Amino acid sequence: MVTEGRLRAAGVTLGYERRTVSTGLDLAVPDDSFTVVVGPNACGKSTLLRALARLLRPAAGEVVLDGSSIHRMATKEVARRVGLLPQTALAPEGITVGELVARGRYPHQNLFRQQSDADRRAVADAMDATRVTQLADVPVDELSGGQRQRVWVAMALAQQTGILLLDEPTTFLDIAHQIELMDLFARLHAEGATLVAVLHDLNHAARYATHLVVMQDGAVVAQGRPGDVVTAELVEEVFGLPCLVIPDPLAGTPLVIPRGAAHTAAD
Repeated sequence: MVTEGRLRAAGVTLGYERRTVSTGLDLAVPDDSFTVVVGPNACGKSTLLRALARLLRPAAGEVVLDGSSIHRMATKEVARRVGLLPQTALAPEGITVGELVARGRYPHQNLFRQQSDADRRAVADAMDATRVTQLADVPVDELSGGQRQRVWVAMALAQQTGILLLDEPTTFLDIAHQIELMDLFARLHAEGATLVAVLHDLNHAARYATHLVVMQDGAVVAQGRPGDVVTAELVEEVFGLPCLVIPDPLAGTPLVIPRGAAHTAAD
């Protein structure tokens, strides 16, 4: 049963050309949540996020945003309500950080209304929140991976949407930058944003999510609070990973400890 909410997928069938990834998939994103979607490779996580972002049209069913089918809404209208940090984002050659972040304001502009004081404030606030203000005049292609990812987040924040979709935002980042970025997302959620992220790291997901969605073979197999969802049995069944699940000594959330072949053999 799909409950009402700002963003939901209702009976969607998703795929690419002749390959179907999900059939009749239902998912309601809880309002004001930090929802994280996890699952093994090729289970349909990013495909689902693309559908929620209006980048992929379902073959059946519909994605609903604020009570309307998202594909019946104008592109700019969707962009004023939903922001997206894609898995692989490419910046135009030579563009500076300030110029890229300012592009987040395009959904609020038209031919007769170019950059306003409100746009400039939104850009400044987004750059301040992501700590990239001092990089405003630096070309994006000169940044480190962690800096570049924060700039893309700033551009999404400049859209000033209530919903932010994040497709594997910590991929290719070292552990320090991963935690820095996850802490930023947690702060944005605390300030009122609804976040939906696809993550590979189950421990990051368990620590930061308020609502965890587990996918396998294109279907949602479990969802709820991480403490209710993440068990050793589920991790082994979905990921094929024998493990222990213990309380995180800092956060109290589930912490997955892989057994590994050597430790399994020793039991």
